[in-house]
Amino acid sequence: MSKSSIVTLLSSIRLTPHLPPHSWYIVSSVTLSVLNRPDEIPNVFQYALEKDGGSTQKQLDIARRMREALVKSAAIAGLPKSINALYALKRATPHALLDPLGYSPTARSVELYDVPSSKIMQRGQAFFDQIYGKVSKRVMGQMDQSGTEDLGITARLMYGYILSNTNVLSPVESSFVLLAGLIPQDVNPQLKGHLKGALNNGATVEGVRAVRNVIVCLCEAFGMTRLGENASGGWGWPCLNSKYLLPAMLWSERDDAEYLAFRRGEIANL
Repeated sequence: MSKSSIVTLLSSIRLTPHLPPHSWYIVSSVTLSVLNRPDEIPNVFQYALEKDGGSTQKQLDIARRMREALVKSAAIAGLPKSINALYALKRATPHALLDPLGYSPTARSVELYDVPSSKIMQRGQAFFDQIYGKVSKRVMGQMDQSGTEDLGITARLMYGYILSNTNVLSPVESSFVLLAGLIPQDVNPQLKGHLKGALNNGATVEGVRAVRNVIVCLCEAFGMTRLGENASGGWGWPCLNSKYLLPAMLWSERDDAEYLAFRRGEIANL
């Protein structure tokens, strides 16, 4: 995509109605990373500095927030894409906006070496419970009983040390990172829970819709398509606007019994 085309696209994305403030560039950078387009991330960064980086501190905040979003996306889209995206971002980042070796505003190194692991695991479990609400024990139990308990252990480590750290990105912004990682991958079983989880973390329905629209806009701009009901393959989503996206965002506490049945696969759709 040409520089002028990506700038036009980013300009439109930044002005998306109901999009939570300062979320457009973290959502865009993670989506592009998952789409394997790290080459476009410097364009997001430069446009964010131009439009939202009025002072050196604001520019540093943008750089740190984008880096943290890409780090957190490793939990949902894999470390290789995060590595490539972070290196692409670093090459476009002025030296003054890089954090020196030995310091990070996340304080993860302190948590890793100086904080009891039980405390971090408790924080991660609390974050997981906040996202999944009343079905959290069932979801974690399913991972523990997946054929290897190591799946549940991996999830606990990811939530403990990576996702539940909110020193740079808030819980709701962390949920937006997860949505940006899930939607391009067409992994609807996981997406369903995280759409509701974004609401549990403090997002509004309108805000989640806006974030989802930004992600879909980027995916389509870079070649993904909406597949038909009976499509057997292709790079895109089956029935993008039907079963999986909007209904889960509108779920309410009084629907818990049906929601549990849906997650168990006892009913076909919401």
